[in-house]
Amino acid sequence: MAEENKEKNSLDDLSKLKVDDKEEAVVNEPKIDTLGRSYATGRRKESTARVWVKRGTGKISINGKKMVNYFARPVLQMQLNLVFDITERKDQFDVIATVKGGGLSGQAGAVRHGLSRALSLFEPDLRKSLKTAGMLTRDSRVVERKKYGRAKARKSFQFSKR
Repeated sequence: MAEENKEKNSLDDLSKLKVDDKEEAVVNEPKIDTLGRSYATGRRKESTARVWVKRGTGKISINGKKMVNYFARPVLQMQLNLVFDITERKDQFDVIATVKGGGLSGQAGAVRHGLSRALSLFEPDLRKSLKTAGMLTRDSRVVERKKYGRAKARKSFQFSKR
């Protein structure tokens, strides 16, 4: 009986603490280095991108080349520009990215992922809009492995009854 009263008292004490100690909402502060840049890593398929974002005029450089030259297909360019369209920050940031591995489609997805993460670190207020658009989530789809006794992952050899 005495133990039950102790438990009740301790639980009551806890509830009083919660009411008394009102914590202020934690405000996310921007993570910017000494050069005024924010850094993030993005991944897609086998590609990994390291992305730096800083205030500027809208120059996007990937592996030392302009975005238009590196990603020649308009669909891949659109993927990167979509991040700026969602956040309404067109021509306000310079982007420097290095990307390795995979093909062009995976690399574009990796740069997009890294760019959106870096922007959310540079301006934490943008996180909500990027999150609802699904830009901060890594696309985890990868190539299915080949199985033994099959031609590819799912394709079988031609079946012969006799």
